[in-house]
Amino acid sequence: MLTDLQIENVAVIQKAHITFGDGLNILSGETGAGKSIIIDALNAVLGERTSKDVVRTGESAAKVTAFFEQVEERVNEVLSELELDAEDDGSLLISRTIGADGRTSCRVNGQSVTVSMLRRLGRELLTICGQHDSQALLQKENHLSFIDLLAEDGAQLAAYKEAFRALKAAQKELSALQQNETDKQSRLDFLRYQIDELENANITPGEREKLNAEKKRIQNRENVIASLQGARAVMEGGDEGGGLLGGLYALDHALSSLTKFDSSFASLLESAEAFRYTLEDGLSAISDALRSFEEGDCDIDEIEARLDVLYRLSKKYGATEEEMLETLQMLQAQYDAIAFADERRAQLEEQVQQLENAVLQSGCFLSDCRKVAAERFEAQVRRELMDLDMPDAQFEVRFLEQDAAPNGLDDVEFLISANRGQEPRALSKIASGGELSRVMLAIRCVLSDADKRQTMIFDEIDAGVSGRAANKIAQKLRQVASSSQVLCVTHLAQIAAAADRHLLIEKSADETQTYTSVIPLDGEKREQEIARMIGGSVITPATLESARELMRFALRTQGE
Repeated sequence: MLTDLQIENVAVIQKAHITFGDGLNILSGETGAGKSIIIDALNAVLGERTSKDVVRTGESAAKVTAFFEQVEERVNEVLSELELDAEDDGSLLISRTIGADGRTSCRVNGQSVTVSMLRRLGRELLTICGQHDSQALLQKENHLSFIDLLAEDGAQLAAYKEAFRALKAAQKELSALQQNETDKQSRLDFLRYQIDELENANITPGEREKLNAEKKRIQNRENVIASLQGARAVMEGGDEGGGLLGGLYALDHALSSLTKFDSSFASLLESAEAFRYTLEDGLSAISDALRSFEEGDCDIDEIEARLDVLYRLSKKYGATEEEMLETLQMLQAQYDAIAFADERRAQLEEQVQQLENAVLQSGCFLSDCRKVAAERFEAQVRRELMDLDMPDAQFEVRFLEQDAAPNGLDDVEFLISANRGQEPRALSKIASGGELSRVMLAIRCVLSDADKRQTMIFDEIDAGVSGRAANKIAQKLRQVASSSQVLCVTHLAQIAAAADRHLLIEKSADETQTYTSVIPLDGEKREQEIARMIGGSVITPATLESARELMRFALRTQGE
C-alpha cells in the first residue's frame, strides 16, 4: 500500500507531501491544477519513461519519493531477483531524481538501481488505469495472463511449460544432427586424425618433467662422471691404499683386537662396522652409476625430439599432458556421437513425437481450463457493464488457435462492442473515453480479487460520464477499494463523495511563479469542494446541501 508520496520540483509542484490511506483516495481540483502531474510523478518514481522537461523551471533537478507499507510477498521475491535487500517490517522506500541535464538516479531502500529495475518492481506495486495510456489491460499480449489468473491454472501451466521446454530441447538436438553425409564424413575424418595423433603419441602424465630432468643430466654427463670418479677415489683410495674404506677396515681390526682385552669397546666396534657397511653400499651405488654413464646410450637427440612432439601437441590440445588426455576423451566422445548419429537421430525423432503429443495434450487441457474461466469472465464483465449503464455492451474473450508457444496453444484477446449493432473490436479501438473508462472499471472489478496488486490508480476514469452512471462508477470504485487501495483523479462530485480520503489539488501563483499544493479535506472543507464540483465556483446553500446528500448517499450504499 502506498502511504506517502513526496514530490519536489516536478512541473508546477514545488514541494508536496501527500499521505494516502486504505480504501478509496480521491484527488480533485480545478482543471489545470496539477492532478495529472501527480500521476506523472508516480509513473516516474516507478520507472516509466520521463524527460528532463518535468523539472520545474529554474531548478536543477526534480525528485519523487514513494513509501509503501505492508508489501506483498511477491514484491519481496522481485527484490530478491534484483539482488536487493527487503525490509523486515514489509516497508519499501523508492526514489527517483531527474536532473535538468537529463541525468537520472534511482534508489530502492537506499540501494542504487537502474530505471529498468525500478520499472520491474513498479509493476508489482500498483496499476495505473488511464484512458489511452499503455496500461496492461489495453495490451493484447497481457490478456492471456489475466485469464490464467482467473482460471487458477498454475499447475496446468507449469506442466505445459515443462513439456514445451523438453520438446524444444529435443528439437534443437535433432536439428543439430540434420547435417548431410558429406559434412558428417568430413567431420569424422578430422576427428579421427586428431584422435590418432594423440593416441599414437602415447602421452603419459609427468612425461615432460622426467624428460627435462634426463636432458639436464645428460647435458652435464662429463661433470657427473668426474664427480662420481672422485667420490669413488675418496672411498677406495689409490694404488697405495688409503681411502675411507681402507681406514675403516683398519679401525675395525684395531677395535676387534681391543675388545679381546676390554669388552666395553664392543659397541664402538659395532658402530664402526655399521658405518663401513653403509660406505660399501654407497660405493656400490657410485660404481653402478659411473658404469651406467660410461657405458650407457645417452642420446639427447631422442629426448629433444620427444619433447618437441609433446610441445607441438600441447599447442593444439592442452598445456599439460593431463589436459591433452582430457581432450582425447572429448574428441572420442564427439566421434562416437557423430558415428552413431543415425541411432541417436532415430531415438530423438521418437522422443520429439512423444513430446509433441504431450505438449498437445497438456496444451488442450490448459486451453479447456482457460475457456471455462473466460466464459465466466465474459458473463461477469457484462453484468458489471450493465450496472454501469451500458446495457447493450457486449464483451468477448476471443480464442484463436496457434502453434505451440511458451504459454500454450491459445492466442487470447479481449473484445468489446459498446453499442448495439456494432461488431466487437479490440479494447484499444474504443473511441469514447467515457466508454473505455467504464469498460476498464468493469474489468477491474472482476479482476480485483485475482489480480491482487495492492494499489490501483484511476486517472480521470469518469471522463465523459455523469448522472446515474457516475453513481454507478462510484459504487464500483468502492467495490474495488474494498480489497485494494484505490487512488482516483476525478471531476465528478458523485465519485468524490464516496471517498475514504479526499485530497484537493490547488494551484496558486505570485508575480513570477505558479505553485500547486495538496490539501487533505475533511468536514466543511470537503463539503465545499464537493459543492464546487456540483455547481462551479459559486457555492450556494443548495449546492452545499446537494454535496451533503451525495455524501449521505455514498455512506448508505457503502453499507448495502
